[in-house]
Amino acid sequence: MTTTQTERTKDELRELAEQAGRDLEDASPLEILAWAAETFGPRFCVTSSMEDAVVAHLASRAMPGVDVVFLDTGYHFPETLGTADAVGAVMDVNLITLTPVQSVAEQDAEYGPKLHDRDPDLCCALRKVKPLEQGLGSYDAWATGLRRDESPTRANTPVVGWDEKRQKVKIAPIARWTQDDVDAYVAEHGVLTNPLLDDGYPSIGCAPCTFRVAEGEDARSGRWAGRNKTECGLHG
Repeated sequence: MTTTQTERTKDELRELAEQAGRDLEDASPLEILAWAAETFGPRFCVTSSMEDAVVAHLASRAMPGVDVVFLDTGYHFPETLGTADAVGAVMDVNLITLTPVQSVAEQDAEYGPKLHDRDPDLCCALRKVKPLEQGLGSYDAWATGLRRDESPTRANTPVVGWDEKRQKVKIAPIARWTQDDVDAYVAEHGVLTNPLLDDGYPSIGCAPCTFRVAEGEDARSGRWAGRNKTECGLHG
């Protein structure tokens, strides 16, 4: 394994990320994750929304026992929580569940009920963005399942880039994959997926803000439908 990441400054990490983004653009997801495991060791983790466990499965092949971070916002579908439990039980990963500082009831008491309907950006900030920033504190690099074909806002996602907001290396090993690639990997390896994917939900977030999508519509059009909002703040 290379030198530990505590020996790297933020500038060194940024340079490393930018160089790797160029060098690994044409690499396979497994090669990208093997590089991450070798480069960062225990200071690398995977984040998963539990839409599927594709990146977690890939990472477990490159780094058995890898930390997989899941944000339990308090608003998830039961199917999403069930998928997370299954991933932790059957895959060679260390599932870490992050929760917001406030329970839903405590948030309702301070901000009023259904903050997600009145101010979804604030709700996402409290229940997703802040817990993730705290949870990533001991890591220098994190991997996500972002893909370029998911939406226009993700079309330029680098396979390895610099997360300026969190000052960390951000890895998107399946950025170049299509939905067909994901489906083929799931079929080949029997990867766990959220049952809602087969029930009209191609992109799954918190239950109050996630809706079924009509055939042919953008996969993320069911997220915050009717609002000028396409991201929760974790990725932009």
